Order: sequence, then C-alpha cells, then structure tokens
Amino acid sequence: MTISRRTAVAALAALPLAAQASPDKKEPAPMYGLIGKMRAQPGQRDALIAILLEGTAAMPGCLSYGIAKDKLDADALWITETWDSQASHKASLSLPSVQAAIAKGRPLIAGFGERFETEPVGGHGMMARQRS
Repeated sequence: MTISRRTAVAALAALPLAAQASPDKKEPAPMYGLIGKMRAQPGQRDALIAILLEGTAAMPGCLSYGIAKDKLDADALWITETWDSQASHKASLSLPSVQAAIAKGRPLIAGFGERFETEPVGGHGMMARQRS
C-alpha cells in the first residue's frame, strides 16, 4: 500500500491534536507568577533585601524568585516570582524560613505598591518546570 505525501503530512500534523485530546493525559496546573512592589522604611531597602534573600532559599515549587531595586525610588524594590503552581506559592507561606523572614522583615516594610498575578509560560533563565 502506498501512502501519498499529502496523507502522511496530514496524519503527522494531526498527531499532537490527538495526543492532547487523549483522556489519559492530564494537563499540569498552570504556573503561577507574582510581580509586586514593596517599599522599605527610609534607608532600609538593602537590609530588607538581605532578609528576603536569606529567607527564600529552597522553597519547593519555586522556579524563580528575583528581587530588583527600583531605579527611581531609593526605598522601593520589585519582587518577581515564578511557581510551578499557585498551591506551591500558598504552601511556601507556611515554611519556617519564610515565616522567620516575614517576622524579621516586617518592621522594615513601609508598604506595598502594585501587585500583579500572572501565568508564566516560560522564558530564558527560568528553572525547568518539574512535571509529574
């Protein structure tokens, strides 16, 4: 039996759609992202950054956690987080190291600015997502 090139290409093109429609395949939960602005007490930004960096290592499900200084406001910083799921982010708030960082950093926080929830889809520098 001979299969035409057109038939073969059409069959190959349909494979990903068939795989996606398979009831056996469960889609992973979407990744979860947060981008938020935090204001430190005057002159305390670097001390607050040190606390945040110290208390946020080894958080299960955290794919990236970045802290950046605001270039226009000497007391502001931006935190950008990428998580494998919103549940992992929520669970991280109960970790002893995170609770300690919150307690230690709270007196240095003057307030919060914008806060954006996102659904990351990937990108350069992001740790590989763990799939089960």
